[in-house]
Amino acid sequence: MAEYVLKYADSRGEIHQEVVEAASEQELRERFTQQGFLVYSVRPRGGVATLGRQVMRRRRKLNLEKFLIFNQQFLTLIRAGLPILKALDLLGERLTDARLGAYIKAVRDEVRNGALLSEAFRRQGVFPPVYVTSILAGEKSGSLAEVLDRYIAYQKLALAVRKKLLVSLLYPALLVLLVIGLVVFLVTYVVPNFAQLYSTMSAELPTVTRYLIAVATTARSYVLAFAAALAVALVVFRIWSRTAAAQEKLDRITLALPVAGDLWVKYQVAQFARVLSTLLLGGIPLVQALETAADALGSGLLRTALEKAKKMVKEGQPLSVGLASTAVFPSLSIDMMEVGESTGALPSMLASVAEFYEDDVTIRMTAVLSLVEPAIMIFMGLFVAFVLVALYLPIFSLADTLR
Repeated sequence: MAEYVLKYADSRGEIHQEVVEAASEQELRERFTQQGFLVYSVRPRGGVATLGRQVMRRRRKLNLEKFLIFNQQFLTLIRAGLPILKALDLLGERLTDARLGAYIKAVRDEVRNGALLSEAFRRQGVFPPVYVTSILAGEKSGSLAEVLDRYIAYQKLALAVRKKLLVSLLYPALLVLLVIGLVVFLVTYVVPNFAQLYSTMSAELPTVTRYLIAVATTARSYVLAFAAALAVALVVFRIWSRTAAAQEKLDRITLALPVAGDLWVKYQVAQFARVLSTLLLGGIPLVQALETAADALGSGLLRTALEKAKKMVKEGQPLSVGLASTAVFPSLSIDMMEVGESTGALPSMLASVAEFYEDDVTIRMTAVLSLVEPAIMIFMGLFVAFVLVALYLPIFSLADTLR
């Protein structure tokens, strides 16, 4: 008898996870399904090597745009009446993304060996939790095509919002890189060359010029050491930021920022509402949908808040009350969810919440960046003017002396 880690939901929607002995995964699934449980996942209980392989798989990321294309093609083949195995076989051979193709072939092999489609996707360790849960809901309800259609709509909206934000940040990022390059060039090349020129002259240099030359010559001498120290600091910070305590601390710092904190919370709330709406429309129970939506978020602080809200929902409290107790979610989003619960239209209201906050984040970010870009240009102009004035002051002083 082998040991398996079983994750399932009972009749009240509560999620359980335990280690169970069984002859095979299929036998374990059938046993718990016959008892009236909704089996969420079954995986062999492995040791350190298995854990290491899972961690390595999680570090790999999918190309979301190509994954969207795969789902569109997969949906088309299913609606055309093609069996799932045949559809996976065709797509695995024809995908332009070799990495995604390898994962799809692995899914096909798992399904061929008797695994459920959702379980086969979950075992790869790279597919989004909301996708795996949606596939599971489609399998349980017999409406895989409809569930895939809703997930594709969700993925299109999520990618559109992400692209819009990236495009908004592209120009300011280029300006910042330009300013850094200009500062490095002036300090490490232009100013030291002027310093060599002034060293051959016996004229007294102005105070601002002496300070500028001292800083530039020091920076030029230690520029490689500074670059190496910066690289090491970035690596150390990246390693430290992966810990749970560091992520929660960084989230709290981000939340405390004047403008960025508000934008960050609203973006996370919009992502949460969009995922939860998609899962509820797919027939997933609220408690299980909350758990999956929390896993899809990139904030440990919000995941902790959702864990508290999930416990209150298990105890019979409305979702809006549970979220209000976290003191993280905006009051407007909670009010809208409360209206959705009272009218029985929570999924559609969640979609409205997501749309409202996505638009709000886009508008406010555009307004903030419209102020940041001139500020960067003004800083660059003032710095260049300061360097030029400091470097040419001795020349003006020498010309006055000669006259």
